[in-house]
Amino acid sequence: MGIVGLALVAGVIIGLARGGRLSRLAAVRLRLAPLILIGLLVQIALFSTPLAEGVGDAGPPLYVLSTALVCLALLANLHLPGLPLMAVGALANLAAIVANGGIMPTSPAAAGAAGLSYGEGFSNSRVIPDPALWPLTDLFAIPAGLPLANVFSLGDLLIGIGLVWAIGAAMAGDGSARPEDPEVR
Repeated sequence: MGIVGLALVAGVIIGLARGGRLSRLAAVRLRLAPLILIGLLVQIALFSTPLAEGVGDAGPPLYVLSTALVCLALLANLHLPGLPLMAVGALANLAAIVANGGIMPTSPAAAGAAGLSYGEGFSNSRVIPDPALWPLTDLFAIPAGLPLANVFSLGDLLIGIGLVWAIGAAMAGDGSARPEDPEVR
């Protein structure tokens, strides 16, 4: 949540600095928006401590499915500013997760820098020796001691940049779809 949280704040700040209005965000109509909501809610539930401890072998397929739902919805919205970049990032993450059995590998250095340790139960990321598609795995960190300290991947970074772009553009009214747009459903 670290990169996404920072991107949300940065997008709103940039949108306001460009003279945008928060009310314009409500005018953006995302195709397949429920899939994004379902995917994110599944991930929030899946990575909360009580459920993570009991999910067992269902964790990896649920993580893959929830990520795939978000990817599908992003691909349906490539007409919106920032969403193509978000889709590339989400697909990069999905590729790394699928290639590593439903887990996003984390480098030991990134986990250490973020102050993370992995206990029992399912976790969306783990230190895995010799991960497949290692350049797409969680190689970077928001250091421990900073707000939202966590590990992140190149895909997460692209999602974050795309989210900043999407929010800033929507708030400023720069090419974002409007409710009256017949292409938006």
